[in-house]
Amino acid sequence: MARRKRLLDLAGGGDDGSTGLLGGGRAAKDDPRIEAYGTVDEASSAIGLARALSRDERVREVLEELQRGLYVLGAELATGPAARRRFAQVSAADVERLEALTAELEAAAPMPAEFVLPGTTPASGALDLARTVARRAERRCVALSRTGGFDNLEARRWLNRLSLLLFVLARYEEARSGRGAKLAKGVRG
Repeated sequence: MARRKRLLDLAGGGDDGSTGLLGGGRAAKDDPRIEAYGTVDEASSAIGLARALSRDERVREVLEELQRGLYVLGAELATGPAARRRFAQVSAADVERLEALTAELEAAAPMPAEFVLPGTTPASGALDLARTVARRAERRCVALSRTGGFDNLEARRWLNRLSLLLFVLARYEEARSGRGAKLAKGVRG
């Protein structure tokens, strides 16, 4: 019961339309920073759904790693400007890691040369949904950067590589399940 009260007390602090930032300070709930890290949180949830649906151990391992990376990025975005250097930040090494994972998985599964229809399997459909949310998170970070609210180029590069990796993972998931991606062009009706 004590924990429940604590959570309710924290939630009540946002009744004025603001939310707390890591390291102190508050921001309006519709602030571009809150939009950015809220979308990063959505991407992590979508990846969690894909992880829960996948039967492939390698896919689940990679997705958990990606969720941990999104946690770092979300914390970076949620940190007030005064405390920015006190928390971990996405780095060039993190971008390189995503590039290595993408190359590994792309080599292990056929990649279509055309657009695909999401949903060949439940897990690949969830991965494609996560990819679109990651793209939106990238757009939110770019918008935040344009206002001077976020200057980590590596984080934006990481999000860009994340969406590509999620596409590759969806095709890998389909191949491992024995089903190929359905192409968007095809017979209608």
